[in-house]
Amino acid sequence: MPRVKTTRNTPSNKQVIPMPDATAVVAVRKNGGSATPTPIDLEAQIRERAYALYEERGCTPGQETEDWFRAEREVLARSNHQQTA
Repeated sequence: MPRVKTTRNTPSNKQVIPMPDATAVVAVRKNGGSATPTPIDLEAQIRERAYALYEERGCTPGQETEDWFRAEREVLARSNHQQTA
C-alpha cells in the first residue's frame, strides 16, 4: 500500500527579510550641494558599462563576471571622484 505524504508542521528557524521598496529610495540625495547617486543609479550604470564591455569583446559569452566587476570598479571610481571634486 502506498504511503501518503504529509506536510510537516514544525516551525522554521529561517527568517525572511523583505527587499526594500524601490519607491522608498530617492533617486538623488543632496549632500552640501553635490548630488550623490543612489545604489539604484549605480547599478544601472554598472549594468550599462558591463554590457558595453561585452560588446567591446565582440559579444562573446563566458566573461560576464569579469565584465561586471570591471564595470563596477570603473563606475564606483568615477562616482567617488565626482563626490570629492
